[in-house]
Amino acid sequence: MEAVLPIELEIPSLRIMAESRIDEAEWQNARFEELMLFDERRLKALYHVQGYQRRIARAFNKKVKSRDLQEGDMVLKEIRAPVFDPRGKFRPKWAGPYIIKKVLSGGATQLIDLDGNKFSTLVNLDQLKRYYP
Repeated sequence: MEAVLPIELEIPSLRIMAESRIDEAEWQNARFEELMLFDERRLKALYHVQGYQRRIARAFNKKVKSRDLQEGDMVLKEIRAPVFDPRGKFRPKWAGPYIIKKVLSGGATQLIDLDGNKFSTLVNLDQLKRYYP
């Protein structure tokens, strides 16, 4: 007796068909129907993935803060660089206030201090928050 895989019982192969003496036309029709069901399964999986991605995007976008900063607004700049400060964790986290001179595409801004001195580097909008005097 020859060994048969369990999957071959569920989806009959050509060898199983020959042993069980199923008509070839009947076997081809059964195979064709199985192949047609694969398209439905793929579409169902695709719709499931798209719905999941929409839910994830909606949850992520709830946390996004809009930055409605314009030219002339006063802002504080976040201090991100590790600076040795004897105050340790009590050191200031924000520097400023500064004035936005120009807002460039992609969220980059050009800042000037209150004396009119221009920054040599551009600053991203995510490092800024509005200053209320």
